[in-house]
Amino acid sequence: MKLLNGSELAGFIKERHASQVRELKNRGIQPKLAIVQVKDDPVINTYVRLKQSYGTDVGVEVEQHKVQQSDSTEVIQSLNKDQSVHGVIVQLPLTDPSETEKIVNLVTPDKDVDALGKDAKFEPATPMAILWLLGGYDIDLKGKEVLLIGRGKLVGAPLEKILKTSGVNVEVVDRSTPDLQGATLKADVIITATGSPAILYPDMIKQGAVVVDAGVASEEGKTVGDLSPEVHQRDDLTITPEKGGVGPLTVCALFENVIRATSKTG
Repeated sequence: MKLLNGSELAGFIKERHASQVRELKNRGIQPKLAIVQVKDDPVINTYVRLKQSYGTDVGVEVEQHKVQQSDSTEVIQSLNKDQSVHGVIVQLPLTDPSETEKIVNLVTPDKDVDALGKDAKFEPATPMAILWLLGGYDIDLKGKEVLLIGRGKLVGAPLEKILKTSGVNVEVVDRSTPDLQGATLKADVIITATGSPAILYPDMIKQGAVVVDAGVASEEGKTVGDLSPEVHQRDDLTITPEKGGVGPLTVCALFENVIRATSKTG
């Protein structure tokens, strides 16, 4: 088994980010990210803490705004106007997910570092992280059968668009696909992003395949991915570890966008 260790790559990227932030500060510019959070949830709180910790490590100020969903419009509009804030993200999921589209589109495109709005100017963080991870381990997708499980707004849909634009042969399926196993067994590279625990089992993956688990779900208070635990017992796969695969690079990718947004204003 070959592990796609995102934590290892993240260490190199973090050093680069710290250096870029030092340069900005030398020019009198303090990069700042604002996180608008409306739902109090252990998994969400963990993600916010990871972002705050990364910000501290590289020198980006991270402000957390815990607000009621009904107040989020006013808070986002105020952050849009605040020239000291370079990036604004709405931490999902919301208390009322039916308003997601409306609320993420309130963030001005120049500060939409999560790239969730319809006029986003940046690449979304998780798809960027997946491509960094594959690139970091010299996995070339050209000429391969690439299967994407899940077409969600955060990962699947934007990643499908990026891959197709770059000429990669990608098929997209989800849990409701009639012959999911038939599709997975043909794939050289499988990227899962459904947020459904244990959607992929060992007998669904061909010999020597590359498997990237970008799914995140909460099960009994723990954060779990899309793969059944038994998949990690196969020794012929190139695969993300159970912890430290795409996740650490997603945080890096978000801060890549914050630094780019700051550089544009400076």
